[in-house]
Amino acid sequence: MPSLSLRIMAALVASMGVINLLSAVTPSLPSRVAWLQDLFPVEIRHSAHLFTALSGFWLFVLAFGLLRRKRVGWMLTMAFLVFSILFNLIKGFDIEESLFAAVLLVILTATRKGYTARSDAPSIAQGAKALLASGLFTLAYGTAGFFLLDRAYGVKYDVPGAAEQTLLMFLAQDNAGIVPTTRFAQFFVNSIYLVGGITLLYALWMLLRPIFLRGDPANEVQQQKAKAIVALHGHSSLAAMTLLKDKAYYFSPSQKSFIAYVPKGRGAVVLGDPIGPQEEAAEMIRGFQEFCRLNDWSPGFYQTQPDLLPLYGQLGFRALKIGEEAVVDLLSFTTSGKSGQDLRTARNKLAKLGHRIEFHQPPLSQPLLEQLQGVSDEWLRLMKGSEKRFSVGWFDEAYVRETPVAVVWTPDGTVSAFANLVSNAPAKGITIDLMRHRADMLNGTMDCLFIALFQHCKEQGYERFYLGLSALSGVGEAATSARMEKVIHYLYEHLNQFYNFKGLHAYKEKFRPHWEPRYLVFPGYGALMDIVVALIRADSGDRLIDYFKPDV
Repeated sequence: MPSLSLRIMAALVASMGVINLLSAVTPSLPSRVAWLQDLFPVEIRHSAHLFTALSGFWLFVLAFGLLRRKRVGWMLTMAFLVFSILFNLIKGFDIEESLFAAVLLVILTATRKGYTARSDAPSIAQGAKALLASGLFTLAYGTAGFFLLDRAYGVKYDVPGAAEQTLLMFLAQDNAGIVPTTRFAQFFVNSIYLVGGITLLYALWMLLRPIFLRGDPANEVQQQKAKAIVALHGHSSLAAMTLLKDKAYYFSPSQKSFIAYVPKGRGAVVLGDPIGPQEEAAEMIRGFQEFCRLNDWSPGFYQTQPDLLPLYGQLGFRALKIGEEAVVDLLSFTTSGKSGQDLRTARNKLAKLGHRIEFHQPPLSQPLLEQLQGVSDEWLRLMKGSEKRFSVGWFDEAYVRETPVAVVWTPDGTVSAFANLVSNAPAKGITIDLMRHRADMLNGTMDCLFIALFQHCKEQGYERFYLGLSALSGVGEAATSARMEKVIHYLYEHLNQFYNFKGLHAYKEKFRPHWEPRYLVFPGYGALMDIVVALIRADSGDRLIDYFKPDV
């Protein structure tokens, strides 16, 4: 959330923009104009009205860049404030407007250290090239039009004259005196301004874009460093997911902690909490805040645990409960008794029909990988979707090959379902990532697969099995819940027909887990949409934008 001083400064600059626009269309005082007649010809004074209006428009737009602490926005604002002073004086000796612009110049100069957010360097270069190219295109477009349509204006243009007429249109208030005699000729005159305006807007947008990562988000050294930290400090079901190749890393100065994030647009969404020694958590979050501020990103933390919520609050973040994660206590889990009857029935039925469950340790063989790939492809077609990313893995041979896999084999030797396992060893917890099956899978197969997974992992010394997030579960149910959480609860109750939230929750409930709350942490409601859009794009594996890795 921008500070109060930043918001006030942005509002003042936007006000200067509005003042310029109003001043440009207001006749100057005759007594003041009389002082300028000997200094500036009427054509220059008229042109100053136009440029005052343009300066006002750009100042209004740039105010939003100042709100985001953009360094380029600060420099452009300084330039347009100088233009405002000059043009206001030339057009009508408007001392009041010029004085206000001068005051803003002084304030911005004094507060220049607060504008540190970087713009995307390749985008700046692309914007500059686009601006130059568009200027030349507009000049060529206008020249060709006036040369070919000269009869429609009652003037005989040669090529230099047509080019001069195009330039004069941007320097005079009355289209440099040309009078179109046909509707198409009038359209052409207007189209020149339209082409020029669109290209200027595009160039400014490119200048103020946030940093984008291009290429691989993290290099091999960073990935190995993160893997070593997870081995020492990973304690959530998401720890292993931070090592997937879609993540970039922010490391602590000590190199003992890291944050795994994916930047998309103006949002940088973090998977879980910082991973590392607990005493470095505050330093990590503050450092990542500043890192995001420099790159013009809004930081958000997805599926955070409740432990660090007080710390996030102290650092200015808000928290929104987004669901609960099911955690099975392997030490106490059993299928005996009345509550486990359905699970025992499914297991006995599967065994009687000749199905078997086997555990394959990495590295997996190529023939097995090919069978698993076939099951995965069929499952994706069945779900009518594509691979998700960010908080889950995707079927990548190199990734799946190096993970333990539980496989359900049919009597004819084909794979009907499988699930791969990822662990967070320090906390003695383990979870599944990919869980996929064929369309003709026998009923009860997945129940049996989970029972086998629980028993196997318990034998391996694990104490907790994470079944993943149950989205929207438990959100907004308490009387003290935030208003936004109550809105989410309403959606949970009324949108179940489109996505089976309750069905997924009920399926996990049959394994009698305990439920742990998970949160989305964000800077403020003004940045929430940036975070949500970044999360959606990260989850969908958006490949529309190239990335380059910033210095960390």
